[in-house]
Amino acid sequence: MEQSGTSALLQGAVQDLASDVVSALRGGDHVRMSGTETMDDVEAGLALAAVRVLGADLLLPHVLFPAPPAPEALAVFRRTVEAFPPRPDAAPTVRWSHWAMRRTLLRLDTPLDGPPAGAGDTEPDAGWLDDAPWQTLTHQLAVLAPLAVPGEDSGVARAAGRRPVDVARGFVRAVRRRDWQQAAGAGRWLTLLDGVPDTLGLETGLDFVELMGGADPRVALQVQATRVMRAAGALV
Repeated sequence: MEQSGTSALLQGAVQDLASDVVSALRGGDHVRMSGTETMDDVEAGLALAAVRVLGADLLLPHVLFPAPPAPEALAVFRRTVEAFPPRPDAAPTVRWSHWAMRRTLLRLDTPLDGPPAGAGDTEPDAGWLDDAPWQTLTHQLAVLAPLAVPGEDSGVARAAGRRPVDVARGFVRAVRRRDWQQAAGAGRWLTLLDGVPDTLGLETGLDFVELMGGADPRVALQVQATRVMRAAGALV
């Protein structure tokens, strides 16, 4: 029961953070987040865990818009990166998520303890995506949607760029299965890829995903991020 209650609290904290990011993406504003200095250990731990789940997307508005993040949000983000390094046996998605967070700090000119990404940090391996079935590829890309940022090169982005038709198939499958979070994440990647079939109807599809799943802040975050990128001319 205690574990179930903790999971519910974490899920709620992640949803609240995602809602804040959506609001910032819609208004071009700061992500509003209190620092952990005034929290007790349990609250601070929950806040850091929620940031770890949301990953680099916490600071996405400050990557897409020329507005520096609030010091409190930046400090919590940095503390999360330092508190949750990947274990040696971590899954590839965990390694890439951590890499994306470090990369975001580097993009925002934030000092890190240890060498920053791109200056001593080697990209995790992305070769496993080349051989993954298209269903698995889409699932993994949706998990790694925070890496789908205009102008950001990575092994994951290059793997996605080699398989636009497979990602499009995965998007359609996710919509049919009513997996709105996966569909929204795949749609975000498709916005950045060349070679997406014109017959996909991505914009109409994203409207449908937003209508059906937009009450979930994590779905709304991906859809709104896609809209911002499309409005900025990310779609070629």
